[in-house]
Amino acid sequence: MRADIVPGAVFPDYELPDQDEVVRRLSDLQREDPMILTLARGHYCPKEHQQHLELAAFYPKIAVSYTQIVTIATDEHHTLQEFRASVGAQWPFLSDPGRIVQRDLAIQEYTDPDNDPMIPYTLVLKPGLVVHSIYNGYWFWGRPTIAELWQDLRAASSEVRPDWDLSKPGLREAWDSGDHSAFHGWNKRPTG
Repeated sequence: MRADIVPGAVFPDYELPDQDEVVRRLSDLQREDPMILTLARGHYCPKEHQQHLELAAFYPKIAVSYTQIVTIATDEHHTLQEFRASVGAQWPFLSDPGRIVQRDLAIQEYTDPDNDPMIPYTLVLKPGLVVHSIYNGYWFWGRPTIAELWQDLRAASSEVRPDWDLSKPGLREAWDSGDHSAFHGWNKRPTG
């Protein structure tokens, strides 16, 4: 991984086609939420299937927690669709057969010249694509467990959500006065 991709740094805002061939930008997919980003070897790898099956089982919790998830793989379009469908994923999978991400981040898995994949990484990103944590998954045990992702997302969310602790001084007073700017979701509702 490039030396500048560390906790606190801003991750590159890649723009790649999704499983429906719609070009998507990471920042647009993330919006104002924390995000789990997997940089995957692709459909051929059984380790990717295991990790993504676990993420798919975890997805209902991700979906209700104002958190996004995105997978980037080097698969061509149809193979990417098969990968996504085979693990039951409901989140965007981005296709990078040109290996733009692999080259830019210096994560070519040179030990597999037949498939030329990326070294698989999982990142937790705070809003603004700010890196919170990085997991190197070249060896399967290097990938984060669901419990580790939960802890990372708890820490990242508590840092970026002003209303994380409703007992924080001033929050009740702001709410009662009609100032909902510190309350996630409520800050986007139309006012009276």
